[in-house]
Amino acid sequence: MAPQRRAVPKAPQGSGAAERKRPSSIKAGWVSNESRRKWLWATVLGACAALAGFLLWDSKGGDDDGVTEVLARHDELLSGRFIEVPCSEDYNSHRRFEGCSPRKCGRGVSDTIITREEAQLIRSIAEKGLSLGGSDGGASILDLHSGALSVGKHFVNLYRYFGDKIQNVFSEDDFQLYRDVRWKVQQAIAQAFDINVSSLHLTKPTFFSRINSTAAQTAHDEYWHTHVDKVTYGSFDYTSLLYLSDFLDDFGGGRFVFVEEGANRTVEPRAGRVSFFTSGSENLHRVEKVHWGTRYAITIAFTCNPDHGILDPVLT
Repeated sequence: MAPQRRAVPKAPQGSGAAERKRPSSIKAGWVSNESRRKWLWATVLGACAALAGFLLWDSKGGDDDGVTEVLARHDELLSGRFIEVPCSEDYNSHRRFEGCSPRKCGRGVSDTIITREEAQLIRSIAEKGLSLGGSDGGASILDLHSGALSVGKHFVNLYRYFGDKIQNVFSEDDFQLYRDVRWKVQQAIAQAFDINVSSLHLTKPTFFSRINSTAAQTAHDEYWHTHVDKVTYGSFDYTSLLYLSDFLDDFGGGRFVFVEEGANRTVEPRAGRVSFFTSGSENLHRVEKVHWGTRYAITIAFTCNPDHGILDPVLT
């Protein structure tokens, strides 16, 4: 006798047990799919927001360096802005010169010391000189005082290397303009820090810089490290930078950053803008990496010690 198959008991009609079981399974699957769709959309939207943020950051040319205050924007014309800060002890380990060595410390910015026309002419001097060489990396240097010029991964003395041909590159008017501009900067620093202008002496290194986004090839190309001028160059008492190109028009990145705990402050370059400051660790600073374009500037430094002074360059 064949075994009898037992039928699966049916749920009583009207009990709703079978009906409840299947729909709940369908609903669980629907909720799961809906959750996945929401998660996917959230991921896509998050990625889009991140990309938009990056593009906005890159278009502004800035780094996320903790900059919380712009000391000088590139689109404003400043007749003079000065912030006094407490002097560091860096100067105590150097010989002091009464009426010159920093007692009043700080940082200033002005767009009225040098005109944009003068800045354009000064930039042409840098362009002519640097056309003779240029670094393989992102930072090239031209020092009219010592003759130092970046060439590849090294430096040459342009006066010895090019000899009499150098007079076909520069003119006496170029060198006179350089001297006039340097003197205007010296006068502005003396006035800002209440010292006698004749107490200041030009010191080395004073140089043109050309920076672009090319990857660094040597340590000389790594211009972005935080540093203190008085520590790096013991002769420096007052540092100045004359900018020869415009932030966001000529280059992105490349802002000058005063590094302070929790409150970095930046200067956005503008052609003809002079930024100056006492050289001790009260003005710890760095330059952001240049992301695109080319940034031109001159570093002009002054000392109170006449033994560390240098003469203006002359075309020989």
